[in-house]
Amino acid sequence: MTETAADPLGTRPPLTLVKNTPTDPAPADPPATDPVVEAVDRADNPLADWLSVPDAPVLPAWARSAASIKSNAAAFGRLTWWHTQYHGFRVPKYLVKTVLLAARGFFRATMGLWPTLSAQDHTATVKALRAQVKARPEDVDLATRLQMAHFERTRTRRWRFGAAAAGVAAAAVGIALADPVLQAGIAGAVVTPLAYLGRGKETHLLDQGAPPLRVDMSAQQLNDALRAAGLLKSGRATEDEKDAPRVSCSMGPVRDGRGWAVIFDLPRGGGKTASDVLAKREVIAQELGVDEIQVIMSRVRASKGGNAGRVSMWVADDDPYLGKPNPSPFATAERFSIWDPIPFGQDARGNRIEVPVMWQSMFFGGLPRRGKTFTQRLMTAAGLLDAYVRHYVADGKGGADWMPMRAVAHRLVMGAEDDAIEALKAMLAELLVEMERRFAILRELPTSICPEGKLTPEIVQRYNLPVIFVTIDELQEYFTAMEREDREQVINDLCRIARRGPAAGFVSNFASQRPDADSVPTKLREIITLRYSTQVVDRASSDMVLGKGKAAQGADASVLSEDHVGTGVLVTGPASYVTVRADYLDGTGFATLCQKGRALRQAAGQLTGDAAGDVTAAADASGVKLPPILSDALEVMRHSPRMFTTDLLAGLVNLDEDVYGDFNAEKLAAGLEAAGVKRTSKQVKISGTNAAGYQRRDIEAAVPAEILLAHG
Repeated sequence: MTETAADPLGTRPPLTLVKNTPTDPAPADPPATDPVVEAVDRADNPLADWLSVPDAPVLPAWARSAASIKSNAAAFGRLTWWHTQYHGFRVPKYLVKTVLLAARGFFRATMGLWPTLSAQDHTATVKALRAQVKARPEDVDLATRLQMAHFERTRTRRWRFGAAAAGVAAAAVGIALADPVLQAGIAGAVVTPLAYLGRGKETHLLDQGAPPLRVDMSAQQLNDALRAAGLLKSGRATEDEKDAPRVSCSMGPVRDGRGWAVIFDLPRGGGKTASDVLAKREVIAQELGVDEIQVIMSRVRASKGGNAGRVSMWVADDDPYLGKPNPSPFATAERFSIWDPIPFGQDARGNRIEVPVMWQSMFFGGLPRRGKTFTQRLMTAAGLLDAYVRHYVADGKGGADWMPMRAVAHRLVMGAEDDAIEALKAMLAELLVEMERRFAILRELPTSICPEGKLTPEIVQRYNLPVIFVTIDELQEYFTAMEREDREQVINDLCRIARRGPAAGFVSNFASQRPDADSVPTKLREIITLRYSTQVVDRASSDMVLGKGKAAQGADASVLSEDHVGTGVLVTGPASYVTVRADYLDGTGFATLCQKGRALRQAAGQLTGDAAGDVTAAADASGVKLPPILSDALEVMRHSPRMFTTDLLAGLVNLDEDVYGDFNAEKLAAGLEAAGVKRTSKQVKISGTNAAGYQRRDIEAAVPAEILLAHG
């Protein structure tokens, strides 16, 4: 994945803190052109030219830490073992090939020595005599002189050839009687030079196998991939093509954690930039033989010694976002300050990602069942463990995901029915009034207390102005259910909160499955500062969540697959993004945190609003277990004093289809009666219509009296 928050340089976005883990050490910084040492770089120093050296690292990138040395040594061992296996399986093939080459070499040697072995003589004297014999075949004396000359020239050759033949015969007998090991050695000594003689210009005894990328990565592989992607001139660079363009690697490839890191510069004169490389990520991945999710690239900026043509690349051995999820630190934490960066997850290389949320607004998007809500809840979970955070929560789906927040939330809106929409509008109106009240207070404070006109931790406690978390999930459910006028009013209210609220201590946390112009208007999305997207269907959808043009820069959530549950692309600035595997906090853990948050607020006197009067939450905090059907019915009727039976059944099914999917009016009545509900009337009147239904006061009357007395 192309991104700027994780690269071999350790480049980090301004709002995303990346901390290295012991298992994946940070790669070394790239060589940069730094000033020379001041002590010797003086005009009056005659040795300046000799002693002035750049302040550059002495050791190579792979030798700058014990972990890096160990990782690269292990990589060398894997490469050696791979070649041992690769060529070991081909030994029979190599033996046959050697014998064939030796046979060809023997043939070539024989043809070269044949004139000598056949006692041919081509000296000038013999040639002249032969020519005369051909011209005068009747001259017996001339023929005799030719034979005598030939005999004299070949006399020593015959006895030498005979001696050689006898020696070869004796050697053959000796070899036949020798030890097998000696026979093999002699055979090798004979066959090897013959095979060498029998080779051709393009003949290679050993196969030229290319190890997989996880075993070895070379600069040649990188050049070939970039050339195939059209980023280098056509034609494969070989030793005969000295002028063929190649990248210049300023670092690596070296092992870095669970992958290969390399920093390279594009050649000048080709008209290509680092941005062109980022746009070709998928093609480069294909040429390297890996999935694009394994390729993480970024530009190297000037602050890190880079330029417009320098690229940092990290190629993972396998998919870095699969495997057992990482548990959230909040699962075991007791307290947390919302002023600190929130632990969010890990990047591909195992580096921790922490996100500061003060003065920010957040938007989460993506397909259903990809972990969007679980990830959004991580941000809210951080605020649960800070007693001076007040929660306003609205869930357009009205399911069980946000139900535990009834123990903490100052305002909690569930569902997108008419009564819930009215409750949402009232909640936003309350937030706007509170925002203006806070600005009025901050304006009156002296600069010694409020130097920047913004909320501070001291002001929060001194003036009882807790940080406000505004969490709205499934925004599209509200917008699609509203009339046009209500929709425009709610959009304007949300924009005001997201735009002006941060200075007053408001943190907006919005989410939607369909972030199109109809579901979540552009004017709302474009003022959100932090964005996170799980898998989406295409690049256009990714840009809708993360911002226009982000996919072209590399922040593309469409490359994620259905297996990447809980993984998404986090954008923290115009050029800062990282693919993050979010920490895991399940529903049970989230409910436990809500109870911890309630206890913290009770101790600090900060339990307010709906949570203070919620009888179900009070029962849970008191250790009293209410019948599930009783607490669920109260949850569905949260915004309604009375409800028709059909609407109550629909709300219960939406809350938990597995439990209430087969309920009808009779089964519902029997269940509530068993839980202690006594109906004062089986008919209710809503908007002038009488029908079978329930009064909320009748259901609340079934709650134990001690809980009602203790919590009003």
